Amino acid sequence: MILGEDESIPGAIRIDEIVEGGSACDADVKVGDLLRAITACQMSMETPTWQLMMGGIGQPKTKRFMYSTDNKPFEEVMDAVGSNRMDPDGRPAWLVLERLQD
Repeated sequence: MILGEDESIPGAIRIDEIVEGGSACDADVKVGDLLRAITACQMSMETPTWQLMMGGIGQPKTKRFMYSTDNKPFEEVMDAVGSNRMDPDGRPAWLVLERLQD
């Protein structure tokens, strides 16, 4: 699946191309669908109080969340898509799509 910026709707990301036999094709994603949100992962340091008191720096923790793509720069959306590789559980990315026409 290839994403691109929609030319008719400012700030919207659309599906430009679908690979035959790919997971997007199997999920009935269509060229022209708008990508409204996607899962993203973010690494943060989680520090329990007892570790702070002892001078510790904490443990890295990966947080997974839904990231809205509306009015976001294309590069930022692509970073969110790529961040799914950081998911320690290896879960597939979830997409929220809007189909404008059939």
